[in-house]
Amino acid sequence: MSDVTRALEQIAEIHDHLARGEVYRGWRSFPVALSGIVGLLGGLWQSMYGRPIDAWSFTAYWAFVAAISLTVGCSEIAWRYLRASARERRQTRCVIGQFLPALVAGAIATTALFRLGPALVVLFPGLWALLYGVAIFAARPYIPRVSGWVALYFWTAGLILLWTANGVESLSPWSVGATFGVGQLFGALALYWNLERETFNDDKTRSV
Repeated sequence: MSDVTRALEQIAEIHDHLARGEVYRGWRSFPVALSGIVGLLGGLWQSMYGRPIDAWSFTAYWAFVAAISLTVGCSEIAWRYLRASARERRQTRCVIGQFLPALVAGAIATTALFRLGPALVVLFPGLWALLYGVAIFAARPYIPRVSGWVALYFWTAGLILLWTANGVESLSPWSVGATFGVGQLFGALALYWNLERETFNDDKTRSV
């Protein structure tokens, strides 16, 4: 019985190793681009709000927009997961397992910093951008290598936002909306150019 268990464990390790060696194709450019548009629309909506932005409304609003954007961006992953093979599901779990810790850390840090004082909200746009870049870089072994440039974009934006952070009165909707909107569109372009373009061209060639 122990030999059978050991053999099953070795098979599982082989499957995990194979999953790490393949480029994950669950993320698609279209939903990722839509998530970027959600961010840009979120910035536009809050900028047209007309009232002064306070710490609580800024944080709650962007937490809500982030939830919508994440749902949109990962919608195809969830849809494919339900129809995927056991190997593809294992690969999806590997990618999400790399991506998720930084996002959870962002939620925890946001809650803790807000509890310490609303004045610290000015750090949130930069902190979110940095941690999102960490999440992308952590998933880089499974996604196109060019995603490293997308991660670098978020790191750079995060550092600039942290360095230029001032008082709560200086909070801008575009510090989050533009940063994440442009970043997600950049990520969508990277996905299309490196994963989907050749498939699209092959399908187009066959139809001629």
